[in-house]
Amino acid sequence: MALELRQQLKLSQKLVMTPQLRLAIKLLQMNRLELTDALQAEIEQNPALEEDLSTQETQDNPYSLSSTTEHQGDKPEQDYTERVSAGDTMPETNWEDYANNFDSNFSFSHETPPADAPSQFDFISEKPGLLAYLQWQLAHCELDAAEKETALFIAGNLNRYGFLEISLEEIMAATDCDHDSAEYLLEVIQEMDPPGIGARDVSESLFLQLERMGMQDSLAAKIVKNHLNLLQTRNYKEISRATGAKRAEVIKAIDFIVAELTPYPGLPYSKEDTNYITPDIYVRKIDGEFVIHLNEEDIPNLKLSSQLQSLLDVEAGMEKESKRYIKEKLKDAGWFIKSLHQRQRTIFKVMESILKFQREFFEHGATKLKPLILRDVAEDIEMHESTISRVTSNKYVHTPLGIYELKYFFSTAIPREGRDDLAAESIRERIRKMILEEDPYKPLSDNAISEKLAENNIQIARRTVAKYREQMKILPVKHRRKPR
Repeated sequence: MALELRQQLKLSQKLVMTPQLRLAIKLLQMNRLELTDALQAEIEQNPALEEDLSTQETQDNPYSLSSTTEHQGDKPEQDYTERVSAGDTMPETNWEDYANNFDSNFSFSHETPPADAPSQFDFISEKPGLLAYLQWQLAHCELDAAEKETALFIAGNLNRYGFLEISLEEIMAATDCDHDSAEYLLEVIQEMDPPGIGARDVSESLFLQLERMGMQDSLAAKIVKNHLNLLQTRNYKEISRATGAKRAEVIKAIDFIVAELTPYPGLPYSKEDTNYITPDIYVRKIDGEFVIHLNEEDIPNLKLSSQLQSLLDVEAGMEKESKRYIKEKLKDAGWFIKSLHQRQRTIFKVMESILKFQREFFEHGATKLKPLILRDVAEDIEMHESTISRVTSNKYVHTPLGIYELKYFFSTAIPREGRDDLAAESIRERIRKMILEEDPYKPLSDNAISEKLAENNIQIARRTVAKYREQMKILPVKHRRKPR
């Protein structure tokens, strides 16, 4: 068989990911925070992209990003924005309002600052945590250098709950101290605030708190020290039998433990910040009709730089390379603005389609949620399923019923004989409602909930009820039962 070289023509089709397509996909799947960062970074890197600082309202601006229809024209960005004047700068800041005015010449004759004036504590970059609080207390303890170093080592090995994660042997090996010193310094930490700090587990933490109250010999102390597993299941009968106390006394002691003690003393000093959700879309009911409005509070209005565009009209005195650079930056800026418009229009269309399919949910609540898959919305707005998946990821909508992720409206179907299918989320909502309305002294078991659902022609097994209940973080029946 001879080897030879040949030339052959072949016609084929393939999908090419252009830079513009990559940009559009990247912007489409960004959440609110990522989009804000991307906008700011693009404005800083591309001199052809500018923020529109005109005083005209966004809703009156036909070229605003809030519009779901993109303007068609040659150079629309060049005509609707006024140039930024020198008067648009920020007013001069009076730094006296932000100073620490704690001098001895304080007088009530001075003008009182407004109630909403920022305090010097508003500018602290980091909130002090549990370790900083313990270090401050250790600074006031009468310890020598070696003891203070060991105490700091112990404080540094407390987890976010305030529990000690290492043993005394590990403390001795790391700090080169004897057993008595390690045990003494651990007791020093346990005597600090908050009560219960430095314990090895929940039982010891609760006992330390009771000991701080002078209740180390009480019935509550016996329960948390020896019968914590029975306390978790609220098994009053077994606790009464083990401690020899009457049932009423046991109930009173347990109520005191639950109301007055903290199982995790370190949590109030945790530096974890709460992340608040900013919705991408608002759905409001106005005059009986649902109106969709995109949230563009932190999305600036963008435009092409009029100065760079005017430079292209000057033929003389400009190098060819400079002119090519300006054209490239203007083209990139134009594609960026166009991709933003496309992102907003796509989100609007997807929400419009979801509203059409799930209108009964917006009218009556989660029990009326219908089964819905990505393909249904994709076929409705004539887009690909992957596009719908990108749009609904990490996007939230504010509705009259609350804030929901767009993925929430997509749910598998639970078939019913002779009736319409139900969404799995609708079943979970029915289970949640049953548990809220149950008798606290005789709560519903998973099997009883399954039988009640079967009466409404909803056939699901007991283990499925248990799975849905665990997903909603609802305790089983033995933990929900209250004593009579």
